[in-house]
Amino acid sequence: MGKILDKIKQGKVLVSDGAWGTFLQQKGLKTGECPEVWNITHPDEVMDIARSYVEAGADMVETNSFGGTRFKLEKYGLEDKVFELNKAAAEISRKAAGDKFVLGSVGPTGKILMMGDVTEEELFEAFKEQAKGLESGGADAIMIETMSDLDEARIAIQAAKQHTRLEVFCTMTFEKTVTGEFRSMMGVSPTEMVQTLIGAGAELVGANCGNGMVGMVAIVEEIRKANAEIPILVHANAGMPVYSDGETVFPEKPDEMAILVPKIIKAGANVIGGCCGTTPEHICKVRDAIDKS
Repeated sequence: MGKILDKIKQGKVLVSDGAWGTFLQQKGLKTGECPEVWNITHPDEVMDIARSYVEAGADMVETNSFGGTRFKLEKYGLEDKVFELNKAAAEISRKAAGDKFVLGSVGPTGKILMMGDVTEEELFEAFKEQAKGLESGGADAIMIETMSDLDEARIAIQAAKQHTRLEVFCTMTFEKTVTGEFRSMMGVSPTEMVQTLIGAGAELVGANCGNGMVGMVAIVEEIRKANAEIPILVHANAGMPVYSDGETVFPEKPDEMAILVPKIIKAGANVIGGCCGTTPEHICKVRDAIDKS
């Protein structure tokens, strides 16, 4: 099977998967428990999540490795298990994916460069270690996601590009400001993101989390204005979160998400999937909408 970028170059709009964290919680992951350790202790449950998205029509599934850097894992005393846990994550999704693609999920470390929490070298080594584990387990691409700091994103891309043979993608998270612009938590705009990420070696960029599909349309339009060629991926939340009866709920139903698919394709998206609150049902409806567009 050709690589993900080859499919995009053929003019195909691809479908990615949906939320993982909430799915793991439904399967029994407790508050304060390490999600990545489930790759060893509960592999069948992790496999079931990946498989459910493949069955829903996704062209690619992520790995249960979002917090898989040593900086995140050391909170659980697992910093010496980085390679093992990431390799297991990729192996599970690889088995579930069959002839579909596997995106090795890499999230932020939680360390802030400008505050002196960590050095660039330490970040580079942490991302390198994680990326090598994901490649060893059979990932097709490294999916660096939910980034807010441009420097951290750049370092993650460089580590993956220099130490794996995989395609490297990166998405940042943006929220709408009071003036109507989109900015990351560290003040980065979609336009500012594009040149830096591509310069670091990202072969696909985009946005995840922070917005439902409506907000993502404007973000994709801004990215596309900044660069007419770069492939764009969107992992949108199921609407904007609402606090109800003591819990956070994402209100957008599968049909409500799917109805915006033609609009986001027109804006320039090449890969469409979900983030917080999205389910296999959301992905199934997105698949149907793409097939009909």
